[in-house]
Amino acid sequence: MNLSALITKLYKWRLKRVSSRNFIILLSVLIGLVGGLAAALLKAIVHQIQHLLVHNAAVESANVMFFIYPLIGLLLTVTYRVFLNRNKLGRGIPNLLYIINKKSSLVPRDEMYSHIATSSLTVGFGGSTGLEAPIVSTGAAIGSNLGRFFHVGYKKRTLLIGCGTAAALGGIFGAPIAGVIFTLEVLLLELTIPAYIPLLISAVTGTLIAKIIYGDDIIFRFHLTEGFNYKETPYYVLLGIFTGLVSYYFHKNIQFSKKIISRINHQWGKAVVGGLAIGLLIFIFPPLYGEGYETVNQLLSQEQGQILENSLFFKEYSNQWFILAMVFCLMLVKVFATGFTIAAGGNGGVFAPSMLTGGLAGFGLANLLNKLSFLSIHLSEKNFVMVGMAGLLSGLMHAPLTSIFLIAEVTGGYGLIIPLMIVSALSYATIRYFEKYSHYHYEMAKKGQLHFHDKDKTVLSIMKVDKLIETEFKKVSVKGKLKDVVDALSKSSRNIFPVVDAKDNFMGVVTLDDIREIMFDTKKQETLMVNDIMHRPSQSVGLNDSMEEVMQKFEETGYWNLPVLEDGKYLGFLSKSKIFNHYRGLLRKETKEDSEIID
Repeated sequence: MNLSALITKLYKWRLKRVSSRNFIILLSVLIGLVGGLAAALLKAIVHQIQHLLVHNAAVESANVMFFIYPLIGLLLTVTYRVFLNRNKLGRGIPNLLYIINKKSSLVPRDEMYSHIATSSLTVGFGGSTGLEAPIVSTGAAIGSNLGRFFHVGYKKRTLLIGCGTAAALGGIFGAPIAGVIFTLEVLLLELTIPAYIPLLISAVTGTLIAKIIYGDDIIFRFHLTEGFNYKETPYYVLLGIFTGLVSYYFHKNIQFSKKIISRINHQWGKAVVGGLAIGLLIFIFPPLYGEGYETVNQLLSQEQGQILENSLFFKEYSNQWFILAMVFCLMLVKVFATGFTIAAGGNGGVFAPSMLTGGLAGFGLANLLNKLSFLSIHLSEKNFVMVGMAGLLSGLMHAPLTSIFLIAEVTGGYGLIIPLMIVSALSYATIRYFEKYSHYHYEMAKKGQLHFHDKDKTVLSIMKVDKLIETEFKKVSVKGKLKDVVDALSKSSRNIFPVVDAKDNFMGVVTLDDIREIMFDTKKQETLMVNDIMHRPSQSVGLNDSMEEVMQKFEETGYWNLPVLEDGKYLGFLSKSKIFNHYRGLLRKETKEDSEIID
């Protein structure tokens, strides 16, 4: 028995023996296992590369190799893209959102491993970006392709993508609750409450697998020693507003830094220029190397002088005002290093950079206020570091719940839940005043592709023009006569006749209404030319038009049929009635899939 026959037999057995609900549960466990392994693998590869490159560097001297490492990493990453991936690899959460919204949740198969390969090269060699977006994309690819393998529909496949992202994020942070909430807040999945069960199972499974592999190796070395004092509330309010403003600064300048590199047309040129720019920034500011979590740990351990290690300024490690100035410089510069890394061809996201920037903002504000003797206050700087990270995440991603639970889970700092809520809410409210969309949704919103909360638009986005074209219309030549139209009418069940030239270029249409009063006049049949009785519709449809654009054209013209053209050539007609019938079918299918997930 060959593999194809075995798969077919297995599929038929599953349909008969395993209910849809139970099968989704089984898949969620499998996705959790694979997603957790992928997260652990990526983390191990990156840490091993970084250990080999920087572990033996003398802390008291500037590491000149920091200048060249990012360039090597970017060149290796671009080499992989060009020769092994053929430049098909999508990048980041926005690409995943586009796939869910526009590509029926069909993530390419190679994204199950290509993100691990390229992001480990980018970040391991010092690219100033994070691993979270690549691992989330990897988890999503695992969920999508398992769903495709077992022939599940769009709705369930989207749920499995959510399972993959929850498992991957839970695995890399050891934070299953945050993994689930991130999936709901950022991917904007529309799920009923019972459908949360697969997400929870995948997130917990992925987290457990990663913990079994890594044990107690946690990202942040933080122990809550100073709890929340209600008298500090005004300062947390200030931190919330401050991180909201820094979030907006981060959002605007990452777009700006990407534009700088994007002006270079050749991707190898982008890699070289971007790599050298990042190398220069890291040589001046070594904490910009990689994700930046070690810098956060130095701030949490109140060993802030260590941020000057391997830098030109190591001799100033005991100068507290100089260190504070360095903290604010890092906070302002990190966004450019991240933007250059991504635009130059690196694979990574803004999750880790935003956490580092938030930690720097929190530490910098608390340290500055503590230095102002007239205030007579003592704020816990490490608490402000943790809460500041939540503020930047909330502002940049527009995901306050993810921020709150992620920081609480990874630090065990549930004693800070009140300041976490205050800062996350205020940061979100502050940036919303300036920017309606999150960093992840910004590009899609600009293109009018963000429809997740509108059921009608979501269903319309699934529908494609090329699947709905009707071609049973009888064509007539633009050089023909009325008699040719009458002959076509006798052989056709439709009352519209497209007019084309010898090369099939669309010239116009003749309708039954156009010829009704003259069609039986034998004299006119021989003398009246098609060119004299045809008319050209005021609108036509292209293959790449979205269904929203098509429906807008129907609305503007009042037509029930519109010609579909490609480079001016006639392909067929699009019927409003067929679109409505197909829409109702998709809506029934989605409703059925929703019930199958629940029942």
